[in-house]
Amino acid sequence: MPDPDRDRLEAFLDHLRVERDLSPNTVAAYRRDLTRYLDHLAESGDSLAAAGREALEAYVRHLRGLGRSPRTISRALSALRTFHRFLRTEGEMEGDPVRDVDRPRLWKKLPVVLDVIEIERLLSAPDTTKDLGIRDRALLEVAYGAGLRVSELIGLRRQDVDLTERLVRVLGKGRKERLVPFGRPAAEWTRRWLEGPRPRLLERRPATDILFLNARGSGLSRMGFWKILRGHVETAGICRHCSPHTLRHSFATHLLEGGADLRVVQELLGHADIATTQIYTQVDRSYLKDIHRTYHPRG
Repeated sequence: MPDPDRDRLEAFLDHLRVERDLSPNTVAAYRRDLTRYLDHLAESGDSLAAAGREALEAYVRHLRGLGRSPRTISRALSALRTFHRFLRTEGEMEGDPVRDVDRPRLWKKLPVVLDVIEIERLLSAPDTTKDLGIRDRALLEVAYGAGLRVSELIGLRRQDVDLTERLVRVLGKGRKERLVPFGRPAAEWTRRWLEGPRPRLLERRPATDILFLNARGSGLSRMGFWKILRGHVETAGICRHCSPHTLRHSFATHLLEGGADLRVVQELLGHADIATTQIYTQVDRSYLKDIHRTYHPRG
């Protein structure tokens, strides 16, 4: 039986893919959030056209009852707002039932950041007498040295890295391309990876241009990088929780602590809005407070 609401959802997702050129991961997130909402409406006997503020507030209560976090609920409402805006533009609906629904209040969550000594311990953790140890050292050096998202890191191709100029070409969110410089250590370890271990891994596998490979000669997955990082965090004796994004957070914070301009850091991170980058100024202020407390006689 035809379902007009599901057809509208597919049209919206096509709009995100084709006209807005959003990444597959972003489109998949919209699909999950909006499918969950349409399923809830169907179970309640409602449709998009009939659902008003009361239906949306009932959905928010439903998500809270499932134990969803305020951040998850806020993201779901944001997806619904974008969906309804598309439907109004297409003449499919009038009004915006999401507009009058209160969003959950979110606490500002500061990112976990490793200090420079912890970064040095982490980068030194891989056993570089082994092929995969050389890969891991290069992987961590590039992740921290260029401040890449994990999807950007595992998606790098051989031709994206210029070891002479020490530049990496990154395809970021919204398929926006940017050039990011990296330092000598990242260049040196990447060169060592390319000269020996990587060709050996490819001897029995079809050729691929993906830069960082797993033990079977295929590209790394997100979970694969997560496991690599977790193992080296443990070896380095770092007790705090670290995610793949921790290296990116540390990259940005260390630049600001060193005096880098916020706009430059925004460009390097590939943030469309500088407000996203400003979270790192909060981390930097925490660092300044620690310094004051440690060294000032009235700290």
